[in-house]
Amino acid sequence: MKLDIRYANHPDDSKKYGTEELRQKYLIEKVFEKDEILLTYSHQDRIIAGGAMPVDKKIGLEATKELGSDYFLERREMGIINIGGKGEVILDGKVYTLDKTDGLYVGMGTKEVEFTSLDKNNPAKFYINSAPAHKTYETVIITKDKANHVACGEAENVNKRVINQYVHPAVCKSCQLVMGMTELDPTSVWNTMPCHTHERRMEVYLYFNLGPEDFVVHLMGTKDETRHIFMHNEQAVISPSWSIHSGVGTRGYTFIWGMCGENQTFTDMDGIKNSELK
Repeated sequence: MKLDIRYANHPDDSKKYGTEELRQKYLIEKVFEKDEILLTYSHQDRIIAGGAMPVDKKIGLEATKELGSDYFLERREMGIINIGGKGEVILDGKVYTLDKTDGLYVGMGTKEVEFTSLDKNNPAKFYINSAPAHKTYETVIITKDKANHVACGEAENVNKRVINQYVHPAVCKSCQLVMGMTELDPTSVWNTMPCHTHERRMEVYLYFNLGPEDFVVHLMGTKDETRHIFMHNEQAVISPSWSIHSGVGTRGYTFIWGMCGENQTFTDMDGIKNSELK
């Protein structure tokens, strides 16, 4: 298991960043690697985001010095969404089978977390978000049909999409983690536009279902001084609470969003008019 550390910063700092420094601070360039668990620990609300891709062997989460705990979920909860082939998540010996787009909420206190694929030629790709927790809630499988579905956007604004809320108060209990998957209509390319910020929680986006020459221009920064990062298939980006988080792609795509902070109310956000952006 590999764990990368990213520190928090003030919004004024990002105004001075060039392309390379923006990518170093916010972009998670590689999420999946064969028979590895790649994680990024962000000091933005202490979220951990990354991926597990078992191919030839079973792989497991480990406690690290940075966590200061005896096992990974000793003081944490976790959400998982599989974007690859069928696989299994083994929690303290109990097997949970996840097909593509199936999700899993894992409560605090689970000691052993292992991942395996059922077909090495079509391996599972388990995308992980983990947040600090104060209470143990029930571990729950959340298939896409069991998620809470919210349609939004309009075809004429090229932002028609469905928000599938997986780890969400309407679906299952969690301490602070909220997580889901947004699918754009094939004719749309804009996500989260008009955009917003939410002072009480941060967010991470994972973009996927993109071709090798496709990309998403991810927008971030304050409303009066925006920045952008070009993102390719299966890359993630950290969005601090003060930053907008929106994007436009060369084609339709899907993204997974995960949030943690002090508020789980999905609609708790500060909207920004398109005319206010600079």
